Amino acid sequence: MRKKYGYAFIFLIIGTYILSILARILVIYVIETLPNSQAPDQESLFEIITEWKYLIQRYIPSLFSVSFVFLFIKFFLDYDRTLNKSLQLNKEKIEAELKILKTQLNPHFLFNTLNNIYTLSLENSPKTPVSIGKLSEILDHVLYRCNEKFVSLSSEIELLKNYIELEKLRYDERLQVSFISNMERDTKIPPLILLSLVENAFKHGAGEDSGSPKIDIEVFNKKGDFIFIISNTVSKDYISIRKENIGLTNIRKQLDLVYENNYSLTIHNSENMFAVTLKINQK
Repeated sequence: MRKKYGYAFIFLIIGTYILSILARILVIYVIETLPNSQAPDQESLFEIITEWKYLIQRYIPSLFSVSFVFLFIKFFLDYDRTLNKSLQLNKEKIEAELKILKTQLNPHFLFNTLNNIYTLSLENSPKTPVSIGKLSEILDHVLYRCNEKFVSLSSEIELLKNYIELEKLRYDERLQVSFISNMERDTKIPPLILLSLVENAFKHGAGEDSGSPKIDIEVFNKKGDFIFIISNTVSKDYISIRKENIGLTNIRKQLDLVYENNYSLTIHNSENMFAVTLKINQK
């Protein structure tokens, strides 16, 4: 009786009293009449109903003790069911958020890459089939291999290398990219996080620098600690917004969902250099 507490309390009292009377009647008219039972003088129904003090002292505590046992069992089952439902809903919510955050491959990259491949094909460049192959591998990784919560670090590094090779088509020889990988063993990381960081470096670094942009990438995985460092030069004419951009905000959200407090994402922004360092404790 939701929100009808007065009625519920009245019915509780009346129901308890009726059950006590029924229990007393059962004892007197059934149990005490059985063979080998010492049956005292039977009370009348009126006496049973009016002896409320005796009923309160002898029967109501017994009724409530049994009720509390069943209530405890019901509470435990309901709590377990509610907890499992809450955990399932939370899991589904996190998975939905991760799916949204994983769809970070910039459509401008696809548009520019297809335009570059089209130009190469018009020139009959030998780079055309290689570029198509690398784009195919990127799309295969993003569309089909990123459905899990974690993917192998080696596959993510291969994705980055393919991405960098395709982006370099836009900049010819003026873009300098350094990629250093130092891994003692392979590990598992959330998909596309590293790609988002590299995309960010190209967008705000090479994409805004008409001179000779430079991007340095370092990957370390030693003794349970994963470290990813990426830095890019910043053009003097590029007006930097100190506020954290949307890409880095999405990366931080995804890391919060997966690692909670077991990671750090630090940003260093100077006059001609922008650097991001990601550290994940995997112990």
